[in-house]
Amino acid sequence: MFMRFFTELRQAKVPVTLKEYLMLMEGMDKGVIDRSVEDFYYLSRAALVKDEKNLDRFDQVFGHVFKGLESMGQDVTPDIPAEWLRKISEKFLTEEEKAQIEAMGGFDKLMEALAERLREQKERHEGGSKMIGTGGTSPFGANGYNPEGVRIGQDKGRHGKAVKVWDKREYKNLDDSVELGTRNIKVALRRLRKWVREGHQDELDLNGTIRGTAEKGYLDIQMRAERRNKISVLIFFDIGGSMDSHIKVCEELFSAARSEFKNMEFYYFHNCLYESVWKDNRRRHSEKINTWDVLHKFPHDYKVIFVGDATMSPYEITYPGGSVEHWNEEPGAVWMDRVSKIYEHMIWLNPTAERHWDYTQSVGVMKQLVGDRMYPLTLAGLDKAMKELAR
Repeated sequence: MFMRFFTELRQAKVPVTLKEYLMLMEGMDKGVIDRSVEDFYYLSRAALVKDEKNLDRFDQVFGHVFKGLESMGQDVTPDIPAEWLRKISEKFLTEEEKAQIEAMGGFDKLMEALAERLREQKERHEGGSKMIGTGGTSPFGANGYNPEGVRIGQDKGRHGKAVKVWDKREYKNLDDSVELGTRNIKVALRRLRKWVREGHQDELDLNGTIRGTAEKGYLDIQMRAERRNKISVLIFFDIGGSMDSHIKVCEELFSAARSEFKNMEFYYFHNCLYESVWKDNRRRHSEKINTWDVLHKFPHDYKVIFVGDATMSPYEITYPGGSVEHWNEEPGAVWMDRVSKIYEHMIWLNPTAERHWDYTQSVGVMKQLVGDRMYPLTLAGLDKAMKELAR
């Protein structure tokens, strides 16, 4: 079973190595855990998973190999050693509940009964004390109570005493193919850092103080400047129109960027960059800012990020007067080219799923204008984008 677990992790593209697998087996052999399913789950996750983006795939494989949710349609057999289940009972159940289990035939009978009930039951069941369903006292199902229960189809425990948790997946939002949340965005943005010590020396240099005191024979307090992230970021957000459906993820990106980059400036545009941008969408028509002023204000070492779905008529990018809101004397492509010549590090983040890009001609045009540096707003996409900006 353990070898099957290792093989299926590899098939699911979780990058586990033979060395890590042998380390896990060594830990099992030396008894570093109390042989419970839960303990084995945490041990194997610590030994085999190196990146949080793989946690969800690991959980799915673990559940499948150890008779998880994906296998509930098949006959259920007690593949996990009985002593593992008994270890769990010793840890979580009261003496009275243990006595009830023994009176009902023990764990082996429990698993045999589960397989039998699965074969018998053909429809949803709620309440009661026998069938697999919800809200009852049967040992099988969800949202009910039984001291020797097996949880099926319930997203979290109510009493914390189920013998097996078939479908618990705490990390399903960390897969690198899903859109981002603020926490995940912060983690990804932290890859873009350049630490320096500048400014007033108001932080105690402990190592320097110890060294100086040892050398001089008396207390020699030394101070140093605080370490700061020197990266400067300039972000342009596409706003309005088709971007209305992406407001949430853009807000999360904006919030995360403000907290991670102390030196960050932002501006809004619609569809494509033209001769003016703005800072306040409520006054977008009365308080516009000349784009040339922005490009002259921020030096060439700034990292430039465009955020937008690039979904528009190709004419809005390639022709004068193509804008749907005003007459633009110069095509948007000219302005994008100017930005790329001033700022060496420039990317485009697209909240639309990458699989849809080929169906929109303007996405291809914009992708070409940014030097093929367009990335989807997923964990994997943002990770690649930050690596590009960090070059």
